[in-house]
Amino acid sequence: MDRRRALGFLAAGFSALAPPVGAEGAGIERAIRSSGERLAPLGLGTWLTFDVSDAGQRRARGEILREFFDLGGRLVDSSPMYGASEETIGAAMPANAARLFSASKVWTVGALAGRRQLENSRALWRVKRFDLLQVHNLLDWETHLATLRRMKDEGRVRYIGVTTSHGRRHDLAEKIMREEKIDFVQFTYNVNDRSAEPLFAVAADRGIAVIVNRPFDGGGLFGAKTAKPLPGWGAELGCSTWAGGFLKFVLSQPAATCAIPATSKLAHLRENMRAMAGPLPDATMRTRIVADYLRA
Repeated sequence: MDRRRALGFLAAGFSALAPPVGAEGAGIERAIRSSGERLAPLGLGTWLTFDVSDAGQRRARGEILREFFDLGGRLVDSSPMYGASEETIGAAMPANAARLFSASKVWTVGALAGRRQLENSRALWRVKRFDLLQVHNLLDWETHLATLRRMKDEGRVRYIGVTTSHGRRHDLAEKIMREEKIDFVQFTYNVNDRSAEPLFAVAADRGIAVIVNRPFDGGGLFGAKTAKPLPGWGAELGCSTWAGGFLKFVLSQPAATCAIPATSKLAHLRENMRAMAGPLPDATMRTRIVADYLRA
C-alpha cells in the first residue's frame, strides 16, 4: 500500500484538540548550536526524488521547491551520490529561494578528487557558496574534513559536518563528534529505527546541530500498519495522518535541529510541512507512538 492510501484516519474527537502536550511547538525554529542561526525544523531531502533529467520532471521539482519555501522551509540536502539531483536543484531553483540553506556532501576518496567534486557540486547547484558541506557516510572522512575546515576558514562554506545513515557506523560518528570540531551531524532516526538515540545526547553536549535523515525509514514505515486508524494521540498532537505523527516523533527529540523527508509529490510535501504546526509529544507519548506503531 502506498503512502497516499496509507494516510491515517482522524482520531475520535479530533474536532476538539487537546492543549499542547510537549513544552515546545513543532514549528518553532531550531538554533544551529555553533552559531545561534535558526532553521525551520523540516527540510527537504532529494535522494531518488530529484534524480531526474526530463525537462517536465524538473519543472515539477521546481514546484516542489517553490512550495517548500512558501511554507517556510529552508534546508535542502543533496549529494553527488544522488545521481542528477544536484543538477536538478540548480536547474529548478525557484525565484523565492532567497532563504535557501544549501547542504551538500563530498562522497569520494582522496583530497584532490574531493575538492574537484565539491566545486562541481557548487556549479551544479548554481550557488556562490554552500551553507553546509558534509562528509557523506564518513567516506575518507579525515581527508575531507581537513579540506572542509580549510574552506570554512577561508569563508568558502559556512558550516561543516559528517553524515551516516541506515543505523550504520555510530561508533565512528560518535568518535568524530567527541574529538573533532564540527557544526552538524546527520544520521537516521525514526519510529522503526531508534538506534541513533544515544547520539542526540552527544550532539547536545558537544554543541552540534542534528539533521535527521530517513524519518519515514525510506518509506518503509508506510503499509499495512498505517492503513489502520490513527490512534488517539493524533488528536492530541493536532495531526490527522501517520506521516504527521512520524515527523512529530522525530521533531520531539530536543537535540534534533532539522528532519529532511524527501518527496516528489506536492500533496506529500504539504502534508509533511503541516507537521510543523501544533504541539509535540512528550516522553510518555513518544513511548505510546512507538508501541502503537509496532503492534498495529
